[in-house]
Amino acid sequence: MPIPSSTIKSALFGVAVGDALGVPYEFESRGKRNDKPATGMVGYGTHHQPAGTWSDDSSMTFCLAEALTQGFDLKTIARHFVNWYVDAYWTAHGDVFDVGVATQMAISRLDDGIRPDLAGGTSANDNGNGSLMRILPLLFHIKDMPVDERFEVTKKVSAITHGHIRSVIACFYYLEFARHLLQGKDKQTAYTLLKTEIAQHLSGRSVPASEMAHFDRLLTGDIYELDESQIKSGGYVLHTLEASIWCLMTTETYSDAVLKAVNLGDDTDTTAAVAGGLAGLIYGVEQIPSAWIEQLARKEDIEELCERLARGV
Repeated sequence: MPIPSSTIKSALFGVAVGDALGVPYEFESRGKRNDKPATGMVGYGTHHQPAGTWSDDSSMTFCLAEALTQGFDLKTIARHFVNWYVDAYWTAHGDVFDVGVATQMAISRLDDGIRPDLAGGTSANDNGNGSLMRILPLLFHIKDMPVDERFEVTKKVSAITHGHIRSVIACFYYLEFARHLLQGKDKQTAYTLLKTEIAQHLSGRSVPASEMAHFDRLLTGDIYELDESQIKSGGYVLHTLEASIWCLMTTETYSDAVLKAVNLGDDTDTTAAVAGGLAGLIYGVEQIPSAWIEQLARKEDIEELCERLARGV
């Protein structure tokens, strides 16, 4: 069944608005945010960018979405990522001002001609949030596939920059959550279903119990019952996934979810982007504050990309 462009806008603007809200505060402490919480779209700050500027999170999200308008091809996706980093393709204002080390290294390998699904690092130390932050458009390509195929495609797209199984599982969990939302399930139902579904699927793939244990707070517990002090918000993929789901599950509006993510401090733009993508799917683009969307860099270009992706998937 075709995906309405409004649904794609809900997801992609959800990512970009959350990202832009967090950009001015990236790397600032939670204590600083507690003393002076973020309440809206502001400019400058950490990266000295005008209000509404999104970062690498959205740039790579848009690169993936752009590639998918032409069908699914790993080389095309990889080429778009290289074009972003080398030529500032799909940047807010024509420059790349933020990029993770693992992503930078993978793109260097891609530029040297390595096969895309072998470019990402595969050690336990290569588990930053760089594939999770840009994976959401893949939802619209894999939504109707059998679960085994959804996992395999997700693995390949994650591995362009992050090839360790932990990053792959984080992306898979996130997309499966988003898929339930796309089907009209509420967030609590999605969360509960994934406890069984993810565990069953990964056990069938013989994922080591030691690796599965990293996801216990999501798969065996109720993360939304944890206190903020138990939620970390740095650049580690599992912390970003947990924090974004925690923000989603403990709020009831798009704006509350993304502002809560920003006010966790540290990797503010990515936590808010990841939370914002799911929140956009839940509440719809019409519930994202219009003032924030109006301030967003390249708003018309994003809208046009969403229309093309809706026609292409």
